[in-house]
Amino acid sequence: MMYSLLKPILFLLPPEQAHYFTVRLLKWVLRLPIINVLFRNAFRFEHPQLQKQVMGLHFQNPIGLAAGFDKDGEYFREMSALGFGFVELGTVTPKPQAGNPKPRLFRLPKDKALINRMGFNNKGVEALVRQLQQKRPQHLVIGGNIGKNKTTPNEQATEDYIFCFNALFPYVDYFVVNVSSPNTPDLRALQEKEPLTKLLSTLQTINQAKSNPKPILLKIAPDLSFEQIDDILDIVKHTQLDGIIATNTTIDRSGLITNVKKITKLGNGGLSGAPLRKRSTEIIRYISNKTQGRVIIIGVGGIDKPEDALEKLAAGANLVQVYSGLVYAGPNLIKQTKKLLLKTKSVLNNQ
Repeated sequence: MMYSLLKPILFLLPPEQAHYFTVRLLKWVLRLPIINVLFRNAFRFEHPQLQKQVMGLHFQNPIGLAAGFDKDGEYFREMSALGFGFVELGTVTPKPQAGNPKPRLFRLPKDKALINRMGFNNKGVEALVRQLQQKRPQHLVIGGNIGKNKTTPNEQATEDYIFCFNALFPYVDYFVVNVSSPNTPDLRALQEKEPLTKLLSTLQTINQAKSNPKPILLKIAPDLSFEQIDDILDIVKHTQLDGIIATNTTIDRSGLITNVKKITKLGNGGLSGAPLRKRSTEIIRYISNKTQGRVIIIGVGGIDKPEDALEKLAAGANLVQVYSGLVYAGPNLIKQTKKLLLKTKSVLNNQ
């Protein structure tokens, strides 16, 4: 109800400005003890049957916040109050970078979608570490999504990922290797078999040398062919990676309701939201069937109603994440999704 009143006002603001206004407002109101209690009572909904053990980690529920929302770890405590079982921070790079010129985030309301070309804007991994050194919410699982700086050539990309991995290792519960964003030049070339094998093998060697290795997942693009996904699954098996996040944003613009001229004018960027739902679920189902459920899958893309999350879990996802759906459906999406999952216990029991 609260979001339905606030949404028309937020949509008068440029999307990036609306994002920061919303999270800063949330941060401010949760500092007020009475509001904090009322807020948590309104949005929190937990049940023992929603809890899951995945990758050796205990999740209070299978609904997570996707990477990109909180790149610098400044708002994960507040987002925890909305009832997420886990949050993924980043994408973070070794050095701070401003990202691409503004405007770089656009709404497509008719399609319930967003286009972004943020370009890994973040304050650098050391700033994220400082945030994670502070008190964190109890039971909240935190993932670290790592990438390379724009100025780092692909031949040296592994060093960037190693730097972020080592810096974040004491503070996050799992890692995600992001080589699938369309907004860093040539980044997606790292999804090719040879460079990807080298990158993941190096990270796993470092990881397994630790006394307490952490789960590592790979985030893949929805624009890959099934043949390319087969190559990635071979690499995942070879490097003994823990899982896959399916999927990142897409560069595909087919099937959109929004006027073609408007879309062309907006320019390049990754498309997220409702138009991505079908393709990401197809990939989830393909990976699950191909691996007979042996590879952990976090499903993300196009979840803006509870049934969408149920669809991805039924297709083989172990956990799901949302981001763009929050913009259109509001934070009550999390609570309503958990209630639906409880009603549909067969999906939870099959995981």
